[in-house]
Parts: sequence; C-alpha cells; structure tokens
Amino acid sequence: MIILVVSDTHGDKESLLRAVSDESPELILHLGDHWGDCKPVLEAFPSIPLRAVRGNCDRPGEAETDEFVVDGKRIFMAHGHQYGVKYQLGDIVNNAMLRCADILLFGHTHRTFLSEQDGLTIMNPGSLGASEHTYGLITIGNGIVRCELKSLYRS
Repeated sequence: MIILVVSDTHGDKESLLRAVSDESPELILHLGDHWGDCKPVLEAFPSIPLRAVRGNCDRPGEAETDEFVVDGKRIFMAHGHQYGVKYQLGDIVNNAMLRCADILLFGHTHRTFLSEQDGLTIMNPGSLGASEHTYGLITIGNGIVRCELKSLYRS
C-alpha cells in the first residue's frame, strides 16, 4: 500500500495534483488547512480513496481527527493545532499511544518531521502549499512501514 500524506496545501491545488500524479498512491491523506483543495483530486483521480481532517484554517465539515487501519497498521491523524504541536509533541504522541497507533500523522507547523518513538512512527509532511512543497510517502507491506519525506522541486 502506497499512501500519500499531505498537509497545509493552502490553496495550492496544482501542487497537490502533481504530487498525486507523480506518486500514484493507493490512498491519499490530507492533514488539514485547506482540505477543500482535495476536490480537483477527487475529480481527476476518482478511484483513489482520500481521507481528510480539518485544520485550524478550515471551516467545520470534517472531523478534527481520524483513526483507521491499513494493512494491519493503525494510523492516527490530526492537523495538530489542538495538541499544541508548534510547542511540543507530548500531547499528540500520548494520544496516539493511548489509541495503540502504529503511525501518527500531523501537520500545522509547516516543518517536516520524521521520527520513531517506542514503536510509533511519527510524521509531519510539512506544507505542500509553502515554498518547500513537501509531502510524505508511506509504504506498508508485509508488516513493514517505510516512510519518507519528499519535495516536488528537489530530488
């Protein structure tokens, strides 16, 4: 399973469409702040499932968190503002561990982050709509999780 993880697109629909086209994911996860940017993706790639959570710049309509299982791995995702991720990660990490998550995904800071803590993979894909145009890619297969951070304009 190849999962594209994006956050903070802030109106940059073209970069979102390009990331989907470049990576050909089997699932797209949008971590908020302009999750409405996903509409052209849903139209252009109707066969790719997409899940989104609401960020602090979004109007109500999507949930603030989501939790689900993909290929036996529990994923917990949130924009992160409600956990104070700009200042510390303790609250969101504790919340993910209480949910027995294998993967924690958050955005909000516009800064990429990839780490592992006590068996929990933690990823912030940065901002696809900011100057670095970053996103995350998760590959899950045979019980193994592989994560990487990428930029549209850097190899």
